[in-house]
Amino acid sequence: MKKIIVRILLGLAALLVIFLIVVALQPSTYKITRSATISAPPATVFALINDFHKWEAWSPWAKLDPSAKNTFEGAPAGTGAIFKWAGNDKVGEGQMTLTDSKPPEQILIKLEFIKPFPSACLTEFLFKPDGEKTTVTWTMSGEKGFVSKAFCMFMDMDKMVGGDFEKGLVSLKSVSEAAK
Repeated sequence: MKKIIVRILLGLAALLVIFLIVVALQPSTYKITRSATISAPPATVFALINDFHKWEAWSPWAKLDPSAKNTFEGAPAGTGAIFKWAGNDKVGEGQMTLTDSKPPEQILIKLEFIKPFPSACLTEFLFKPDGEKTTVTWTMSGEKGFVSKAFCMFMDMDKMVGGDFEKGLVSLKSVSEAAK
């Protein structure tokens, strides 16, 4: 009986070591990208993203917790603007800092989550004119630590966040086209 227990424990230890090795070999970065073509000029679309006060009109997360506590700091829009939020389990707590604004071509945002778990990433919006339309590309990228690598073996970040990006771009399209 003792030999069986020892074999079971050795087998479990071997499985744990294999799992740890597989986790360690996972990619250490992630990148999620979605694009949409909007029938509005780049300046119209750019203005809706460059000003955090305007995100409520199109952000896929604004409707998840209408009673979230939102605060704005720094510049009113563009580089230096800061948006902080604290809400329910669906939106968590964190802040976005607009780190670079190149009208109407590119916006860079440092996105920091505090809850449900601390993490930071870079968010980028690119605006490409196409006649009377604008192609907007929304990208989020970041580093994955060991725990994130293990989590991502069971939960696909692209599927989790990509759908929200798609909803946000549909809403951004609607708001932008109504504003032109």
